[in-house]
Amino acid sequence: MSRTLIAIGLCLVAMGLFWPWLSKLPLGQLPGDIAIRRENVSFYLPITTMILLSLLVSGLLWLLNR
Repeated sequence: MSRTLIAIGLCLVAMGLFWPWLSKLPLGQLPGDIAIRRENVSFYLPITTMILLSLLVSGLLWLLNR
């Protein structure tokens, strides 16, 4: 359990350090992401981005468990 918490903490620190570069990636603006903007309401559902990130995380975990 402690290894997992340390790994999650290190990942969060790394994401924080690399945030200026990560925010420039086109994630969240991919084809298939749903964005509805009306007068008083905006709704955003990043379906394609979630699938892409899920595949990436699954691949990394598969490589780490080999």
